[in-house]
Amino acid sequence: MNPTQILSGLALIGEELALRPVDIVIDEGRITAIDERTRAPPIWICPAFFNAHTHLADTVAMDCGSTGDLDSMVTPPDGLKHRLLATASSADLIAAMRASVAGMIRSGTFGCADFREGGRNGVHALQRAATGLDFLPVIFGRDGGEDIADGLGVSSTRDVEGVEQQVAAARNAGKRIAFHAGERDNEDVDAALSFEPDLLIHMTHATKKQIRACAEQEVPIAVCPRSNWVLGVTASTRYPPLKMMLELGCTVMLGTDNVMFVPPDMFSEMAFVSTIYKIDPKAVLRSAVAGSRFAGAPFFIRKGARAALFTLDPTHSALAFSHDPLTSIVKRAQLGTIGNNVFNLKTQ
Repeated sequence: MNPTQILSGLALIGEELALRPVDIVIDEGRITAIDERTRAPPIWICPAFFNAHTHLADTVAMDCGSTGDLDSMVTPPDGLKHRLLATASSADLIAAMRASVAGMIRSGTFGCADFREGGRNGVHALQRAATGLDFLPVIFGRDGGEDIADGLGVSSTRDVEGVEQQVAAARNAGKRIAFHAGERDNEDVDAALSFEPDLLIHMTHATKKQIRACAEQEVPIAVCPRSNWVLGVTASTRYPPLKMMLELGCTVMLGTDNVMFVPPDMFSEMAFVSTIYKIDPKAVLRSAVAGSRFAGAPFFIRKGARAALFTLDPTHSALAFSHDPLTSIVKRAQLGTIGNNVFNLKTQ
């Protein structure tokens, strides 16, 4: 039985991320009380991050030194990443993914939504990589891996044959459906939307009409801006159209995409989005947590929610001079400022 734990400090409460001085009481891994204080110790308490789109096996191809366009680098079945994955041993894949997961945990990330190549073996590899770690991988499989995963992850409607049958089978099995869409242009977005997906990835070049459809159909969008820039599918703050997505009422989630090119670090992703796209820091932080709905329960700090949060100690860095902890977390915080994680793997 876990002892009662009390965290005191300035906490970002609820989906509103309201900054309040509080005592957070945690019993058996669940938040049982949030008590207001008149003053709080100089500790910041933040909901855990959820990385809404990763390809963790790409860790084995990290910084491989090659350059090219989207097709030559990552498009199945013959992109460079797929050739490298095919030659990697199972032991190396597992070790590489476990190293990336461990790094995410250290930087306040409690889970991710991973597109898992390699069929059933690929899904098993990620499950083994996360075994024994305080981490919640939500796995979107393909090539048969969707049968034992949490859902089906489709590269693009134009890259996959028989996608209608795959989606129908996944739906019949009660699986979630996710598509890459709108990454290189907007030509595959309407087709993806026609399947009523649970998640769309990228939407870098989606039109206003397509974005409005996502809002109306309540289809969340996982954006990966750093990856888009690295892969050359954008060099403009208009793509992905983050401000339009938020203005039209879309649920926007942050992801980091391929570890081959971009480290799965949500602090860096938030800082990039805040700096390049000029998005309100509160909206940026919310998007770094929002994908946690796929992990069974959102990570936002609420009474009755499972404990999924971390603390930061600003007193040992220049963060001690911050006048706005939320903005500083988004723009300036990094791995070394995290005090400890409080992650509860059980939803009940």
